[in-house]
Amino acid sequence: MIKPNRIGTPGAMRERTRGIRVCTAVTISAVDVISEAVEDLRIGQVYGRRAEVGASFAGRFLSCEGVGFHVMLRGEGWLISGSAPPARMRAGDIALIPHGAEHGFSPEPCTLAELPPAPMGLQDPPAERLPVEMICGIYRLERGGAVHPFLRSLPDVLLVSPDYDREARLRVLIDLLVEDLDKPREGTLVTRPALVDLMLVHTLRLWSGTTAETWDALGDPGIAAALREIHDSPQTPWTVERLGRTAGMSRTAFTRRFTTLVGTPPMTYLIGRRLNQGAHLLRETDAPLSAIARQVGYATEFAFAGAFRREFGISPGRFRRRTEPILN
Repeated sequence: MIKPNRIGTPGAMRERTRGIRVCTAVTISAVDVISEAVEDLRIGQVYGRRAEVGASFAGRFLSCEGVGFHVMLRGEGWLISGSAPPARMRAGDIALIPHGAEHGFSPEPCTLAELPPAPMGLQDPPAERLPVEMICGIYRLERGGAVHPFLRSLPDVLLVSPDYDREARLRVLIDLLVEDLDKPREGTLVTRPALVDLMLVHTLRLWSGTTAETWDALGDPGIAAALREIHDSPQTPWTVERLGRTAGMSRTAFTRRFTTLVGTPPMTYLIGRRLNQGAHLLRETDAPLSAIARQVGYATEFAFAGAFRREFGISPGRFRRRTEPILN
């Protein structure tokens, strides 16, 4: 059973997302949204580290475009957010940062402004066992792309306290990630992203089990139907009018409703979906650029390449050839 916490509680989510409706009969399930949101992150760069710190450690993690988490392996402290009261974090707890908001860790309640920037990157191993130990993982979208609107709709920080007797697989997953961080070896380019993916998915599933709330957009049958069409057929020559008909709304009403619930206008969202899918195809297939362009809704590879460069700041060809290192 997940114990409620003051950061990212269902009540806090309702406060953040007033007007949300419980989804009763939509065509996109929460699991589908979680899968798609995490899949979008794979065009980014994976970072991971294991850290041991003293009981007096206090640090602030700066905001970024991405999604991350902290797992407390040993010790306790306070999770600090700019949008909610401090919450105590104990061994076994998982803090998810669903859209890269600034946050911090402290031995006692405080404000973010009181915390110094946390040291980043590789640190010398401690000479002796320290009282606080945690692992951290993050996907950074440093070269374009954006966190999925579903993740942006969540509170700045989610804190869950798994019951590891019921969530034995999560314990095994954490142990595997610890080993992967401690002993990187051949295959790490595959295992590290896969383990971070699984941590994000499991944590989001645990969080979703604590609340009946859902993404605003999925609580509206018309907007949910339009999203389904965009996700299933991004290559279709969609227009705002056509999507509006799918949603059973006028062009103006649809644009207003979609922008309010999703957080971005319909055509901006469509372009983002097309380019994210194109990025996945570039990374995961050897299909020619012209075929990928058609598959994601562009008439020519030149049109696709231009849009891709505007979004990611790099040509499709260079993006495909680039191999991201696994960083700590």
